[in-house]
Amino acid sequence: MYQIPLEEYLRRADLQKVRLVNGDSVFVDTEFELEKAQSYFQEQITLAQFRQQGRVQALAELNAEVNLRRSSLSEERSNFKDRVDFDAVDRDFVYLTGEVSKPGRFTMPFGRQASLADALYSDSGFSSETGNPSQIYVLRGSSDPAEFDAVTAWHLDARNAANMSLATRFKMQPNDIVFIAEQPITRWNRALKEVFPSVISLGNAVTN
Repeated sequence: MYQIPLEEYLRRADLQKVRLVNGDSVFVDTEFELEKAQSYFQEQITLAQFRQQGRVQALAELNAEVNLRRSSLSEERSNFKDRVDFDAVDRDFVYLTGEVSKPGRFTMPFGRQASLADALYSDSGFSSETGNPSQIYVLRGSSDPAEFDAVTAWHLDARNAANMSLATRFKMQPNDIVFIAEQPITRWNRALKEVFPSVISLGNAVTN
């Protein structure tokens, strides 16, 4: 609290230039009565305390609301995670078959699209030993009920690594099928494995 007599205020230029700040209270009296000034400033202090208490209470209510909201969101997030873990949430899938490391389905992500590269390299990707990188296909059924059996096929030749960049730009749709054909040598080896046991069994039967 600053007490400034009028004569001194008028005489000193520095006092006339004192800057007021937010929340300052100015009490002007015609005579030197400290009781009036004390009563006035006591009233201002009381009002400031009430305002401060109001702000404290409002802040406490805001914090309580934020904490409740945070707890609710955490519970919703936990419940959603549990539903996802138990496969209780509707999801879209892309199916992988042929010479893939593990035939199955690729779960499309939430909130963004997946590319052919995402599907090919999910989990273990496709088998480079038995799969033919020049024969990668995406099969997509028609969404038109009148063309129920219509299927569109896209072919990717990934023998050239530069072509794999196309896989990163090809957007998958729900229920697409990714098929990778077998290599010719793989087909030949499998045929031999089927034939040789029969030849050996036939030879044993003739010998006996």
